[in-house]
Amino acid sequence: MNLKLRNKVIVVTGGASGIGKAITECLVKENAIPFIIDKNETNLSATVQSHISRNKKVFYYKADLTDQNQCNEAFKYIKKEAKSIDGLVNNAGINDGIGLESGSAKEFLASYHKNAVHYYYMAKLCLPDLKKKKGPIVNISSKVATTGQGGTSGYAASIGARNALTREWAVELLPYGIRVNAVVVAECFTPLYKKWVSKFNDPQKKINEIESRIPLKNRMTKPKEIANTVVFLLSEKSGHTTGQLIYIDGGYTHLDRAI
Repeated sequence: MNLKLRNKVIVVTGGASGIGKAITECLVKENAIPFIIDKNETNLSATVQSHISRNKKVFYYKADLTDQNQCNEAFKYIKKEAKSIDGLVNNAGINDGIGLESGSAKEFLASYHKNAVHYYYMAKLCLPDLKKKKGPIVNISSKVATTGQGGTSGYAASIGARNALTREWAVELLPYGIRVNAVVVAECFTPLYKKWVSKFNDPQKKINEIESRIPLKNRMTKPKEIANTVVFLLSEKSGHTTGQLIYIDGGYTHLDRAI
């Protein structure tokens, strides 16, 4: 399907690994130009080189988005190199396990900065260009805000904020024709997910247990499946979709797991 994204510049935060990497790959296949912002220099270099080696155009910038000064510098670089922005994917974040019982107020606020504040800040920086282009925003979210997980208050609160901001921005930006949606992820085997599951005594047993409770095909969602939906939402093919929280999870969050 031609999604008419050729030469569209799309900012993707955390775009060098996991779901973010899958999104950049999908954008490149649609002839868009991803602008990857990531704090991991190794992942960033490898991802960029994989595209450049195939003569694909990508922009990139190394930045820790919890630092607003680095956000500002990244944005300045975007404007210098790409001139204008056609869309934004807020994706960067980490389930850092800052709980109520085990965490502290300081750690909770730090988690919120790692997982929610930069969503607002990047949208704020990109907004003038998005208004000119009627450029869409897609926020990557998680089922944790819906189901809870236990022991991860900072992340859960941040995900709740992402969902709320998706709906709030969809309303606020209606006059500019800017669509704002969220893609909600449940069980997707990314490098961060692998790191989490490796903490169990028998990681494969834990994976099997989780997959047995995913209604559709008893398997985890693939990063590419998340990416396909994100890129569709960035395109004019989804031109009348806004304010939606779209769950790509094989029915894990809402379907009866007894089926």
